[in-house]
Amino acid sequence: MPDTTPHGLDGLAFGGDYNPEQWPESVWQEDVRLMREAGVNLVSVGIFSWAMLEPEPGRYEFGWLDRVLDLLHEHGIRVDLGTPTVAPPAWFYRAHPEALPVSREGTRYAFGSRGAICHSSPAYREAAATITELLARRYADHPALAMWHVHNEYGVPVSACYCENCAAHFRRWLAATHGSVEAVNAAWGTAFWGQRYASFEEIEPPRATPTVCNPAQRLDYARFADATMRENFVRERDLLHRHAPGAPVTTNFMTALSQCDSVDYWAWGREVDLVTNDHYLITDGRRTHVNLAMAADLTRSVAGGAPWLLLEHSTSGVNWQPRNPAKAPGQMARNSLGHVARGSEGALFFQWRQSRRGAEKFHSAMLPHAGTESRVWREVVGLGAALDNLATVRGTRTVADAAMVWDWQSWWAQRLEWRPSEDHDARERADTFYETLYDRHLTIDFAHPEADLSAYPLVVVPALYLATEATGENLRRYVENGGTLVVSYFSGIVDEHDAVHPGAHPGPLRDVLGLTVEEFSPLGEGERVRLTGPDGAELTGDVWTEFVVPQGAETVWTYADGLAAERPAVTRHRLGEGTAWYISTRLDAGALDTVLAAASEDARLAPRAELPRDVEVVRRGGEHGEYLFAINHSDTDAKVALPAHGTELLTGERAAGRLGVPAGAVRVVRLDA
Repeated sequence: MPDTTPHGLDGLAFGGDYNPEQWPESVWQEDVRLMREAGVNLVSVGIFSWAMLEPEPGRYEFGWLDRVLDLLHEHGIRVDLGTPTVAPPAWFYRAHPEALPVSREGTRYAFGSRGAICHSSPAYREAAATITELLARRYADHPALAMWHVHNEYGVPVSACYCENCAAHFRRWLAATHGSVEAVNAAWGTAFWGQRYASFEEIEPPRATPTVCNPAQRLDYARFADATMRENFVRERDLLHRHAPGAPVTTNFMTALSQCDSVDYWAWGREVDLVTNDHYLITDGRRTHVNLAMAADLTRSVAGGAPWLLLEHSTSGVNWQPRNPAKAPGQMARNSLGHVARGSEGALFFQWRQSRRGAEKFHSAMLPHAGTESRVWREVVGLGAALDNLATVRGTRTVADAAMVWDWQSWWAQRLEWRPSEDHDARERADTFYETLYDRHLTIDFAHPEADLSAYPLVVVPALYLATEATGENLRRYVENGGTLVVSYFSGIVDEHDAVHPGAHPGPLRDVLGLTVEEFSPLGEGERVRLTGPDGAELTGDVWTEFVVPQGAETVWTYADGLAAERPAVTRHRLGEGTAWYISTRLDAGALDTVLAAASEDARLAPRAELPRDVEVVRRGGEHGEYLFAINHSDTDAKVALPAHGTELLTGERAAGRLGVPAGAVRVVRLDA
């Protein structure tokens, strides 16, 4: 079996993407010297180098890569070696223009970017397998090899292609998935609008249509596109396993809901040897450190709770958003250590040396244009030393307090056209629920809807439009056995084929919630409703209301106005040993906190009121000890209560009682046994 950790690393990984082919060979010696000065011990190499490795069909030039790997090994730097299959050469597309993807509207994309790939193209599949096998044979035993890195950021910028190759592949996928065309007709509900198919040959991809396309067909095509990319990954992975057994194989995910929305990472997490992730701050006015924590928690959850690796983030600003601010002094380390707190086995960046040419020349790097006299470089060197001090954290696991149910396929289905309100956004609900739990200082695991939830006292479901019967049974069993569940509106509506569950909403969640929903009543733009609750307290909702009919649930909050006036707005259902809460309108973070506070009491989750806002405390533990990470994102010094005496690893000082955490700083305490 292949390993699940990079070979040759004794502590946490530190480094980034290294692209020596962009620079004269005379620069390489300076690169490795500065890498050692910064404490770099792992770099990703070769990800975009296909045209350099195979400049003409069948003519290979591996000499430059030999010299790079030898040089890195000589200086004690391990290599995450990429298969360059995200960027086929120009000669390949000239010979195989059909390998360029086609948009839903019928436009064939051109060469000149990255990731312009039809994953159903036989020519692409064979060429990718060939270059991967050659790399595996040549470098399987290279002493610098730590791990393999297949492709790059699957799903970005293109996941689905709509060409004729994909049409034929889609038909084969449907036959394998559904078994017969009659089963496809049943799953897609093709009796509606007379869309029935008599044979697989009549089925096309869901290309642009005059009005809304069959939503079940769209959902299956999203699954097909994701599965097709995964097929190509698995083929490359298996070649690497065959020729280079032992070394772990990964591909870099983009789990943040703000970054990639076309990949089912639950399925992908089962295929990689080591889960890795890329994360970039989205400067859209939100608290970026909350999005970072959420992405790290989600990545750890995709890894099944096991340690994972941050393979890319930025030292400072990026270059692909409308506005790209620099990171504040100290923010680079704070971001990096935030990922480590939540399970990453290190921190790597894109990229090592800032590019002078190309689309990302204004994207920050470890070695910026300003060179070693810059603030960024000094902070890079400081971060390398900090990660070295945290070497013993390696192998420990992050401890979670509660769980959030999330499903990418449900998200895909909910976003299709002609839903009751375009203002309801699954990502917004997930972000708001997470932010509310974050501000309650809870560390969150994410869970698939059918996963075992028994370890969590509190489970929240912010948006689960698509819910199977098995999901309903899983959540019912969780509550009956003593769990506390909180479900938000428009959940449990359809099955895996986007068909509304028989009977009243919310389908398989009726029993666990102890209610039915007679009708949705979305609100107009800017419209709000008042809710009244215990002791006359008031909350405000927007976007959505429902006509809720309790079937065993008690009403906790009631609509005070709107079409649903005097009907239940928030309910609580005692079932077995646990309770299930239902929220039928959109609450902002403050109002949602009121409900989650009550649910937390049911779950016996003690409040952590002593912690200031934007000070996060996360614990990792295992055979190598127990560690407490305290990260202060605020501009005010803070105090954090310690559960035991310990040693603060970044300063070397003993710590007891209340730990001082300066504004913008991080402290990591190894607790005494």
